[in-house]
Amino acid sequence: MKRREFIAAASGAAAVLTTGNNADAAGTTKQSGSFKLKYAPHFAMFKHHAGNDPVDQLKFAADEGFTAWEDNGMAGKSIADQERIAKAMDELSMTMGVFVADAQWSKPIYALGGSETRKMLQEKMRSAVEVAKRVNAKWCTIVPGPYDKRLEWDYQTANVVDCLKAMAEICEPAGLVMVLEGLNPYRDHPGMFLTKIPQAYQLCKAVNSPTCKILDDLYHQQITEGNLIPNIDKAYSEIAYFQVGDNPGRKEPTTGEINYQNVFKHIHKKGFTGVIGMEHGNSQSGKVGERAVIDAYRYSDAF
Repeated sequence: MKRREFIAAASGAAAVLTTGNNADAAGTTKQSGSFKLKYAPHFAMFKHHAGNDPVDQLKFAADEGFTAWEDNGMAGKSIADQERIAKAMDELSMTMGVFVADAQWSKPIYALGGSETRKMLQEKMRSAVEVAKRVNAKWCTIVPGPYDKRLEWDYQTANVVDCLKAMAEICEPAGLVMVLEGLNPYRDHPGMFLTKIPQAYQLCKAVNSPTCKILDDLYHQQITEGNLIPNIDKAYSEIAYFQVGDNPGRKEPTTGEINYQNVFKHIHKKGFTGVIGMEHGNSQSGKVGERAVIDAYRYSDAF
């Protein structure tokens, strides 16, 4: 029996034996109760069950036991939508995860640095602080962008540190935490400056601010360097946020090679109380695929 089939069968058996479960219109099983960790879905992940309205999607997720949410594109939403989403999350007692404050994809502005770049990045962080206030967010994502092919690496590292220090000056009074995301250079994002957890750890130590920490995206790090649990342990003092997706495919846990049940158990044992963003797609379409995502997290959270 394949792992996916095992999970589906186990969920079906639980529905018969547990009075707290019931079946939805697609004939799939809904299980009640919160998860041990704050897994955070994103908009459209459950649209076939909940519809297109973002508040309805939040309500569906909360009913399924999710206690957090993330939205990379929150800063691009209207103020009215931000406030409506924040109000619903407050009523549902859901924690807001990351939104993207700045992600550079084409120009090595962090790696090259300079006073004008630092001023520009500070303005971006002032905008991010306002978004964070409206949506009750504690964390925002920073992607430092590409490296420069004609400048010695250590100079680039020093420039990135200077940029992050300037941005931290804006974040510290507001209590907004920038989380630095390393991206894999092999499958999705070739040419990026920040790729590994030890490198992110070095940057955070150099910036030396409570508002500059690591976003450990386990999908990216499995591709880039593996060694997930040892790197969590070594860099844990600087890790403020996790994101997940299985590899290959960047879909829900149980669809690839990462033993997320062991990883989540390890994170839980370390006392992590932050958010774990579900930054991945659904391996199957429609309601069945959405239920498969929820079942995968139930399985991986069963430790």
